[in-house]
Parts: sequence; C-alpha cells; structure tokens
Amino acid sequence: MGVVENVDYDKFPRQGVFAGRRARVCFRYDTSRAIMGTIVRDDNEEPFRTIIRLDDGRFVLATECMYSPERTGE
Repeated sequence: MGVVENVDYDKFPRQGVFAGRRARVCFRYDTSRAIMGTIVRDDNEEPFRTIIRLDDGRFVLATECMYSPERTGE
C-alpha cells in the first residue's frame, strides 16, 4: 500500500493517448496466443500505471504482459 500525491478521491493522474483504446495482449513472449482487451488506465504522470481489462474480465498491469494498442484511423 502506498500514497501518491495525485491519486485521491477527487484526483487522478493525467491519462495518456492509449486510455480507452483496444489492445492485443500476450504473455511470456508467446505472440501466437493473444487476447484482446481495453486499456482502462494509462498514466502520463506518477505513478505511471497502465492497466488493461482483458475481454475475459481479468485485469493485468502492463508490467505483467506484452501489449500492442490497436491503431486508430491513421
């Protein structure tokens, strides 16, 4: 447990461009087995967390997997 200055009941870190974007997620470098998910948090400031909600309902940290955000209208 910890305390981060910009996380409170009325404050949250600024979010990056990947927040809300779909992503392809794999584990242990096995790109042949991937699952889709949605990036629900992409901090642009402390504590710099990226959290992905997988389509099967699990939540993973970006540090626990490999992920690739889907491209948007480029």
